[in-house]
Amino acid sequence: MADDPDTHLPGSLDDEGYLPADTPPPWGTESREDRLARLGRAARDLPPIPGVYLMKDHKGVVLYVGKAAKLPDRVSSYFVPSADLGPKKSRMLDEVHTFDCLPCSGEWEALLTENRLIKDIKPKYNERLIDDKTFPYLVVTQREDYPRVFVTRNPTGVDPKSGEPDPLFKGAKIMGPFTNAGALREAVQVLQRVFRFRTCKLDIVAGDPKNKRFRPCLLAAIGQCTAPCNESISADAYGRDIDRFVRFLGSKRAAMLREMNQEMAAAAANLEFEKAASLRDQIKAIERLDDRASRSDGWQPETEIGYLNPEAGTRSLAKTLGLDQPIRCIEGIDIAHLQGGETVGSKICFIDGRPFKDEYRRYRIKSFDNLPGERRNDDYMSIREVVSRRYREAGAGDALYPDVILIDGGLGQLHAALEAFDQLDVRPPMVISLAKKEELIYIQRESEPVRLSRNNAGLRLCQQVRDEAHRFAQQYHHVLRRKRTVGE
Repeated sequence: MADDPDTHLPGSLDDEGYLPADTPPPWGTESREDRLARLGRAARDLPPIPGVYLMKDHKGVVLYVGKAAKLPDRVSSYFVPSADLGPKKSRMLDEVHTFDCLPCSGEWEALLTENRLIKDIKPKYNERLIDDKTFPYLVVTQREDYPRVFVTRNPTGVDPKSGEPDPLFKGAKIMGPFTNAGALREAVQVLQRVFRFRTCKLDIVAGDPKNKRFRPCLLAAIGQCTAPCNESISADAYGRDIDRFVRFLGSKRAAMLREMNQEMAAAAANLEFEKAASLRDQIKAIERLDDRASRSDGWQPETEIGYLNPEAGTRSLAKTLGLDQPIRCIEGIDIAHLQGGETVGSKICFIDGRPFKDEYRRYRIKSFDNLPGERRNDDYMSIREVVSRRYREAGAGDALYPDVILIDGGLGQLHAALEAFDQLDVRPPMVISLAKKEELIYIQRESEPVRLSRNNAGLRLCQQVRDEAHRFAQQYHHVLRRKRTVGE
């Protein structure tokens, strides 16, 4: 892939879609310092957009392919004299003569484009993407009525302990390897907003009578899943969405949009109005892929704490709790009362590290009618009641639990919640509690709490969930107190 002469307007693309590089001086006519300074100036002049960059030697051979959220920031970082790139990339700087950049529509497209280029070109200084557990892969199952999408580091699907193959991998489409698991998971979440595929582990059989009474998870509520778990979508319609998703991964956005517009026009001409409407909605969603979240998306930006990065918080908390999968949904529970009067409970919900008020719930505690003596309140009993009422369906297998349930309090409050869960047929994946003052995280079945730095992103996310649950419970408590005062 040789350099192209700069015959285009500044910032325009060449015939292959690249930002053309300036014609560099002949190799060997510059000192190393002058060459890196020239490359640094060229990098800082790049447009501040996402993209993929290709480092090339004086013969035009690609040495390295990388992706960037902002091209000038990432590419120029290679040519800063104080940059510590490690021994391998430092050696690469002795050979880099120029670079090309391929603009992308977003970080998600840069990730996919980088992956395709690395596999096609096999650059000298990229890590070898070999079929082992070092790199993540994207799997789309094919032999299920409602195929699922998930990320794995085991592309063969063979259990290392038993040696048995996972039947999910039979006939599945496996894409990868990718170079960054976190970026891949984030890209999947972004694309889920468009194609609304499922990422759960449910075994869903079309026509199963129990599907009709199954309660969909919160991804359906925020428009990121079509809820095949209760057959809100037919297997055929869901399959078409999956097919479009797979085709999208193998093409650029502009090409896919042209193809989908043609498909929509054909559906409308054939009077298939439901199919045409579905394609129209997907086209609009693709065009909005890089838009920031807004109130119309169901989020509550006014309640979000600006200093907390939601993605960093969920990643950090998952690492602390030893979870293999990313945290999508957290629910927090708190109890509020004043000297035992007007005891209430709250359940709040965060999705992808941000509050989602449509799933907030409040409970007026009813457990105290038969308390012995003059006891007017029991926090542990209140927690057990809220847990039993909120998770009744999930405990019976008719709904999914959130990824993490956070109880406001210490070890006693956590044990009270676990006692309630022990009465259910299906247990939740992760229950924790956050104690005030010391800010210790107690984890289910663990004997010792976890103490994190006050600046830890995972701890700060837990604090935000805990504080929001407390605020919501107190708000309901004050409403009931006012009603009782006015009534008296």
